Amino acid sequence: MIKVLIVDDSALVRQVLSKGLDSCEDIEVVGAAPDPYVAREMIVELRPDVLTLDIEMPRMDGLTFLQKLMDHFPLPVIIVSSVTTSDRQAALKALNMGAFDVVNKPGGSISVQDVVEDISGKIRQAYKVKDTLLTRRKLLSVMSLSPGRRDTAEQHLSHISTTGVYVAIGSSTGGTVALEYLLAQLPAYLPPILIVQHMPLNYTAPFAERLNTLSSLTVKESEHGEIIQSGHAYIARAGVHMMFARRGTSGTLVHQDGDKVSFQKPSVDVLFQSMAEKAGKNVLSVMLTGMGSDGARGMLNLKRAGSETIAQDEATSVVWGMPRAAVKIGAVDKVLPLDKIPEEIIAFAKNHSGI
Repeated sequence: MIKVLIVDDSALVRQVLSKGLDSCEDIEVVGAAPDPYVAREMIVELRPDVLTLDIEMPRMDGLTFLQKLMDHFPLPVIIVSSVTTSDRQAALKALNMGAFDVVNKPGGSISVQDVVEDISGKIRQAYKVKDTLLTRRKLLSVMSLSPGRRDTAEQHLSHISTTGVYVAIGSSTGGTVALEYLLAQLPAYLPPILIVQHMPLNYTAPFAERLNTLSSLTVKESEHGEIIQSGHAYIARAGVHMMFARRGTSGTLVHQDGDKVSFQKPSVDVLFQSMAEKAGKNVLSVMLTGMGSDGARGMLNLKRAGSETIAQDEATSVVWGMPRAAVKIGAVDKVLPLDKIPEEIIAFAKNHSGI
């Protein structure tokens, strides 16, 4: 049994989550705490395997508690919260501090059953990787502090044209930190970058805003029908599939509602498949850290269409699920550590510009 401790100031949320998670055969809710001070004592006594944590709580907020937890008693933490106007970046900060993943609280169009299914899946995955999770998080933290090569790349790429070529990236668990590192290393003069990062509703816009402050690229949340531009990175909006299409000689983004694909919406498979059909050999596709297998089939079709394909290696992935799935079916040309992927993207831009 996976032992879970719930930390949330709402008695209703504690009750709902406890009942829902206890219905899972492999999960046992060993306790529910109304604030971090109570949680601290329960962690020492009950030794949970995984923690669910709210952000906005009295006496001590979730971010402060998460930092203390990671410093003194690290264990996998899943943030269960909602986007708030007081700090739209709070959940993203939690991921940078070491949280495993983020789930929206139930409410509005988000049902209790959807939330329980989402949390239980993430609890199982966090439990599987808990022995290596913290080591890989620390490695990513060290990498994020290392100086980038952007200035050198900027000089080489500032006068070239990259029209008609594209970079496509898929990522999930651990991907927010990996993407922050990756985009911070890249120069502004690059082909358009299309990104599907699995995130809850309402989180992709704040994530794009955060990336935009860290990168020389212009980073934004995707919009239906917009023309794709060089020097831009587009984060697929949560809750809809993002597809690549053509309008004359220009590439455009298309949003499409519908069922989840590979259990996800947006799905990496949907983006990659659309690019295999409409751009083919003019695409560099990259699979970053994430659980599940979303994107593997789409990447294989991209490779068959002539695309260059890269997967992040296991050592630098928080969860080596999506990259492993792509490798397993023969969809990957190169398996690389995260810090080697920026130079591959830059080399791709140079090779397709005639330099």
